[in-house]
Order: sequence, then structure tokens, then C-alpha cells
Amino acid sequence: MARDVKGKKVAILTEDGFEEVELTSPMEALKAAGAEVHIISSKAGTVKAWNHDHWSIEVPVDKLVSEVKPEEYDMLLLPGGVMNPDKLRQNKDAIAFAQYFIEQAKPLAAICHGPQLLIETGMLNERNMTSYPSLKTDLVNAGVIWEDREVVVDNGLVTSRSPADLEAFNKKVIEELGEGKHATTGQFTHPE
Repeated sequence: MARDVKGKKVAILTEDGFEEVELTSPMEALKAAGAEVHIISSKAGTVKAWNHDHWSIEVPVDKLVSEVKPEEYDMLLLPGGVMNPDKLRQNKDAIAFAQYFIEQAKPLAAICHGPQLLIETGMLNERNMTSYPSLKTDLVNAGVIWEDREVVVDNGLVTSRSPADLEAFNKKVIEELGEGKHATTGQFTHPE
């Protein structure tokens, strides 16, 4: 069932070294569904993608994480890549931004290595999640009930393992955004 996400705002939080398709595919799906998407980073200008084994495209940064308020957004999306989440998890503003979405039970989506940032929130105990397999031990040590499935949804928290899961991930991202609380109205959106 299609969800109405028109007018909803999504923050994609990233640094240099994100896996290209893990940002571009969900971003395109969200925009096609009518959502407004902002690229948020700790640095102004652009962030550079990684594509399998080499540097790739640059994506313009819309806002700085140190200046933006998480309550302005209906969803947070965290692309993977090995370098990107490692940089984010060392940034106190990025950690606080992600923590807000968990505290408020607002839709939050992370793919591949993206959940690394969420470990730093200390708020993953007993959450059902998946990730790239190499993060399993780290997530389990953070209290996660880790599952080897293409997409896992736990109370608005959407996680997937890898780019191979993007079709299922994008579908669930849009569903959860469509059912989440609207940032400007504070009301839950209920599909027809």
C-alpha cells in the first residue's frame, strides 16, 4: 500500500566516504514519493561518495549538523560505507541528532554500516536490527537482537544489510515515513 509522504522532510546524515548507492537510491525513492530531502554533514560544500573500491560522485550538502534541529525532520536516514559511519560516530552533534530520533520514536533508517552511529547513542538495547554482517558483534554487544534479513523494522527503526537489499529497504523507508509523526504538525499520519 502506498503511503503519502508528500511534504515530509528527511535528513540524510553523512560524511565523505558514504557508499554511493546507499545514499542515492533511497534519496531518489523518497523524492519520487514527494518527500523533501536534505543532505546534512559536518562540513559545508559537498560530500564525496565511495563506489565499491574507488571515490565517486560529490553530493551537495544542504545543512550543517551543528546548525540544524532534528525536530525539523520527519525521518533520519543513515547511508553506509565504511568511512562515513566511522566519522559520524566520533561527532557529538551527529550522535545527538540520531539520539533525538530514537528518543522520540521517529522514523530512522540505516543501511549496511550506517547503524554504527546508533551504537554511540547507547539506546539500542533489545532493538531488532540488521546490518552488514561485520557489524553483528558490535550491535549485539550494544544490546541489539540482530537478524540476518534483507530488512528489519522495529518501531520505526528500519535497517538493511547491504546494497543488495535496497529495493526492500526503500519500500520500508517510505512506509515508515508515511506512518510516522509529522514534524510540523506533531500528528501521526495514518494511511487511508
